[in-house]
Amino acid sequence: MNILILGATGFLGSVVAARLVADGHAVTGLGRNPAKSRLKQPAIDWRRADLAQMTKPEDWEDLLKDRHAIVNCAGALQDGLSDDLSATQADAMLALYAAAKRSRPLIVQISARTTGAAADLPFLSTKRLADEALVASDLPHLILRPALVLGRNAHGGSSLLRALAAFPLALPLVHAESPVETLSVDDVAQAVSWAVAGELRGDIVLAADEALTLADLVRLHRQWLGLPPARVFSLAPWLTKPVTWLADMAGRLGWRSPLRSTAMTVMSEGIRSAKRERGLVATSAAATLSANPSGVQDLWFARLYLLKPLVIVGLSAFWLLSGLIPLLALEKTSAHFLPFMPESAASALTLATCLVDVALGAAVLVRPLAKRALLGMLAVSLAYLTGGTLLESALWLDPLGPLVKVLPSIVLTLTALATLDER
Repeated sequence: MNILILGATGFLGSVVAARLVADGHAVTGLGRNPAKSRLKQPAIDWRRADLAQMTKPEDWEDLLKDRHAIVNCAGALQDGLSDDLSATQADAMLALYAAAKRSRPLIVQISARTTGAAADLPFLSTKRLADEALVASDLPHLILRPALVLGRNAHGGSSLLRALAAFPLALPLVHAESPVETLSVDDVAQAVSWAVAGELRGDIVLAADEALTLADLVRLHRQWLGLPPARVFSLAPWLTKPVTWLADMAGRLGWRSPLRSTAMTVMSEGIRSAKRERGLVATSAAATLSANPSGVQDLWFARLYLLKPLVIVGLSAFWLLSGLIPLLALEKTSAHFLPFMPESAASALTLATCLVDVALGAAVLVRPLAKRALLGMLAVSLAYLTGGTLLESALWLDPLGPLVKVLPSIVLTLTALATLDER
């Protein structure tokens, strides 16, 4: 069959795509930035597209030609600089259903439980709108509602589980006793495979027949990482409000943190579904993890995950302060250049370097600009080291001087570049 997968570059989509290719289907993957996926999965025909820009039926016409099935693995947690939930999860889907009425392909919608404490938040309300529209469209369809998905890789909530499990000495948790149902990402791929084969239709819950507490699930991941047991400290929900607020602000700048308010609202009552008679058997958390033994790279990822935002914020503060503090005493700062150039030129050069520092410090906080800002930091740092060495090499003799301080900032910048990718 000829199958189109939306969100094929993501955690779910990449596994579903690989499974359908293994089943012998011709798979086309849709993503906003499929360049890396094209290298990793060359058997897939990759197309670049942004669902937020595909809100009219005519936007879908070419993509739907000769398609037998469309699998929607795309989704986002919360509105932000990088995501528009209304456009991506609702408007684009309504346009897709309208365009599909002529050829009537199978639509497989990866959704979620759309009731509960977070039911009215955009994350679930847009999914619910798309689900209801799909049922009303009379197109052949399957709506899958998976619980928390675990796998060899991690993204979003599963990444946070690993990070919390790797905390040193103790495990600080909010909503530690909330129930959490899980399943394996391979269970989702299996269900999609059955749907494409004509064996599944309707609205189906996907979850293992167990509900661990959040604390138990984190302990299980800690054991999987090979770390010794640690005591769980239950934190009052109000203590997380500053963290949630900061995570929401980061979301407005394009960073997709699993600590945003939507995720915390969902977790306040746990991830649990009303099982239906047609619910499928799914793999338990313990079985999923044991089938995918951890390696040292998983421990590195878990330990670096919560350090990554601190690295970005630390670099931003370093460059902002490096640019702003000299402006408070511009004449004194520019004195370093006076032996080599006129006073006016020295002041202009100092002002220019301060503005560059401030611009880089601000730009690194914006996710779409972060990589270019980090590369700019490296280039400017090397320029400062070269210029300082040529003009005033004695500065190297000061262990706390401006040249020596640049070296750890370069290492931190390289660390940020190495951990920047989200998928």
